[in-house]
Amino acid sequence: MTDFRKAADGYLALRRALGFKLAQPGRMLASFADYLHEHGAERITTAVALEWAVLPADASQWWWQQRLSVVRGFARYLQAFDPATEIPPPGLLHSPAPRVAPPEFSDGEVGALMDAAGALAHPLRAATYRTLIGLVAVTGMRIGEAIGLDDGNVNPGERVIVIRDGKFGKSRQLVIHPTTADVLAGYAQARNAYCPRPPSGAFFVSTRGTRLHYPNVSAMFRKLAGQAGLSCRDGRSPRMHDLRHSFAMTSLAGWHASGTDAEPLLPALSAYLGHAGPAGTYWYLSASPDLLGQAARRLENSLEEHS
Repeated sequence: MTDFRKAADGYLALRRALGFKLAQPGRMLASFADYLHEHGAERITTAVALEWAVLPADASQWWWQQRLSVVRGFARYLQAFDPATEIPPPGLLHSPAPRVAPPEFSDGEVGALMDAAGALAHPLRAATYRTLIGLVAVTGMRIGEAIGLDDGNVNPGERVIVIRDGKFGKSRQLVIHPTTADVLAGYAQARNAYCPRPPSGAFFVSTRGTRLHYPNVSAMFRKLAGQAGLSCRDGRSPRMHDLRHSFAMTSLAGWHASGTDAEPLLPALSAYLGHAGPAGTYWYLSASPDLLGQAARRLENSLEEHS
């Protein structure tokens, strides 16, 4: 009988060596391997894959589709070692990805979030979260990238931030505004005063000098959003990741407002955000009243010029 857990570990190790993170797929495959073992399965079949994929029964069909897709990739890998392995065909479960328009934070709302962070009791925690929120808002970097920054990645003097080993293992440089550089330099100075010998080389640190953890950052952001008076949108609480969407939307709106042709600049925006290509950036760009108004004005001007 195949040791499915060992096989899953080998499959994940191979794909991670190619630059994929696979945190959630890793958890899914561990669950699937346990399911196969518990049910005495000798090999992967379409039937057993489908039985596992539609668990739990009250989950959405989109979630079931994601689970089956993870199994399909694993089965493809395993078939090279066991030709009797069945690969679940595409289309067994189909559901379009849920598309919820990301909320766009206004400048006032970002300011309210930063004010709430600055009011935290511990001065180091206040400085850390105020600076972290501001940095994500003005660069659009991923939260994991921000909390993964080391001291050596942030160079306020050169106005450059280096993000290493981002999504898909890619690295990139972000040029920052002089005011952003000044804030980062001020935070580093304050951080060193509160925590002269931190145990980690992280740029953003906790009150103990350790690197911030994503779950703690997410929980703190939800707390600060509540204190800032930001209500739930589309049935969910504001997320720190929404600042990234806001950055993309604000960049696009700014180009349109200045009369700049935004289309040739989308590859640059995509590279700045760390996407593989512009197609990944389009997901972040949804119609807003501001953008629709600007588009209508540009259309009117174009019609007038050609009338």
